[in-house]
Amino acid sequence: MIVSNEKGTTDQAKEILEKYDREARYRSFRGFMAKIVAAIAITFSVFQIYTAAFGVLDAMIQRSIHLAFGSCLIFLLYPTSKKWPRDRLHWFDLLLAIVAPLTTIYIVVNYKELVLRSGTVTRLDFVVGILGIVLVLEATRRIVGLPIVIVALCFILYALYGRYIPGIMAHRGVSLQRLVGHLFYTTEGIFGIPLGVSSTFVFLFILLGAFLERTGLGQLFIDIANALAGWATGGPAKVAVFSSGMMGMISGSSVANVVGTGTFTIPMMKKLGYKPEFAGAVEATASTGGQLMPPIMGAAAFLMAEFTGIAYSKIIISAAIPAALYYFGVWMGVHWEAKKLGLRGLSKEELPKMKKVLLERGHLLFPLVAIIYLLVTGFTPMKAALYAIVFSVASSLIRKSTRIKLSDVPAALEAGARGALSVVAATACAGIIIGVVTLTGIGLKLGTALVDLARGNLLITLFFTMLTSLVLGMGVPTTANYVITSTIAAPALLRLGVPVLAAHMFAFYFGIIADVTPPVALAAMAGAGVARANPMRTGLTASRLAIAAFLVPYAFVLSPQLLLVNVSNPIQVIWPLFTCALGLFSLSGALAAYLFGNLTVWERALYGIGGILLVEPSGFTDLIGLGLIAVAFLLQRARMRLAKNA
Repeated sequence: MIVSNEKGTTDQAKEILEKYDREARYRSFRGFMAKIVAAIAITFSVFQIYTAAFGVLDAMIQRSIHLAFGSCLIFLLYPTSKKWPRDRLHWFDLLLAIVAPLTTIYIVVNYKELVLRSGTVTRLDFVVGILGIVLVLEATRRIVGLPIVIVALCFILYALYGRYIPGIMAHRGVSLQRLVGHLFYTTEGIFGIPLGVSSTFVFLFILLGAFLERTGLGQLFIDIANALAGWATGGPAKVAVFSSGMMGMISGSSVANVVGTGTFTIPMMKKLGYKPEFAGAVEATASTGGQLMPPIMGAAAFLMAEFTGIAYSKIIISAAIPAALYYFGVWMGVHWEAKKLGLRGLSKEELPKMKKVLLERGHLLFPLVAIIYLLVTGFTPMKAALYAIVFSVASSLIRKSTRIKLSDVPAALEAGARGALSVVAATACAGIIIGVVTLTGIGLKLGTALVDLARGNLLITLFFTMLTSLVLGMGVPTTANYVITSTIAAPALLRLGVPVLAAHMFAFYFGIIADVTPPVALAAMAGAGVARANPMRTGLTASRLAIAAFLVPYAFVLSPQLLLVNVSNPIQVIWPLFTCALGLFSLSGALAAYLFGNLTVWERALYGIGGILLVEPSGFTDLIGLGLIAVAFLLQRARMRLAKNA
């Protein structure tokens, strides 16, 4: 009976993952074809490990081979149409699986000649380049989805026909031959920085996640979260927040995180008394926040270091305070909801013992501790990830119950390669966007247009940038999400003198939070699927719980000290951190209609407005915010005292 239930839960999770995450809609081969796919995937992982250990190849060659492996596997595993059978390979997909890697291997074979020609594109180069670009777009459509492909196509059309656009957005125009040469035969387009990051350390971090999964780290996170927070008011919801945040440090997908941890936490929340919509929203919000968590940040931290020129170690330290504020806001939203509903935590008998958990499986945390130490002490991300993979295998051997079997190693290598495919496709497609930006200067033009539309007002520009990032981030994986938002939205803020890190982080935050913002809200939709809840209500509830993500970016742009930018003494950080935290504390209660007790409409308004003013860091707004919260508190206390004496 138990086995049947477990199978039902697994089948439900797989169905939901396939519905909301295109990456999960792959073919399931058996027999000879399964062995072929496994061999290609394992070879892909071995190639990445080899170059990490013994030296990366020339940038163009490394990235070409990386894309060759990725495109071959995508066309083998992901059918042209969802109507096509998934238990066998269609001849058309086999053809593309052969042709696609050949277009990039063409660069490897003719590398010296291409360098000597220095931008001159022959007729054969042109045909191969056109074919390569089209196949990158098609591979991305299959595994990532249409949104990013449509954006890339719009940029291609802009490059070709931008001369006919009136006003500030016009440019001199680019010939098709020049565009193909720029996008396919230079490191400014498809083979640019995004794919470069994917072909070096991002792949290794995904591979690390595959090895850690086989050690049982995910269950360890859930058990630690249960031991720490399961007893508290509304315990299972707080467990979801805590465990999903920890899983987010090694996961690159909000949707996969929702389904992975949600199959455990959402039923617990519903059993305790939370409404299905709230249970799904909690898991979605917590899982989405995992993409904002250092040290990995869904691999965007590495791209941010490349794009901004800021040291990676500084970026992850700077990202810590905003991420903590995000989870504090979610935690308080969950707490007030549980208080309002009178939900208890789990009993001590139902909870794992922290000491026992750590003694039995605490050694599985060694790779995470090691990777943070290595990154902070100056090791390159690629070397840090490589050593962490070795540590993950070594640490699992300490106890028999966690030991990785010899047969698990090839399985992890295959899973790592499969897990990297969406990143390979998304970063290659994002390279098309970057290539058009560098060729036409559209990034600067868009920034100027946004600033002009806002008439130079910083707050209005921030608002327009927020909307732009939310739209651009809908349904796009984390790495590509950052590439697009930082390229299109961030330049507007840079024109107004916003610090580089704050501008990039602002665009990144709103691109990520699109996963819980209706109407798309993929993470919230997945959470609703697991919880069997209304999708739109789940999305709206998730947006409410994620209120910190809508306010904190404004706070760190207006007060960059929250990102530890231009800080000369601790007080510069402590005061804005205190006011932000107090503001989120008050605002989360106002949104839940409960803060130390049920709230009236006027009390909610005072707490809510006061909370927003405290999140906006300035002496004047802080004083008004504190005053409004104090008035709301006194009114509430007086009302509750009268009701008690009546």
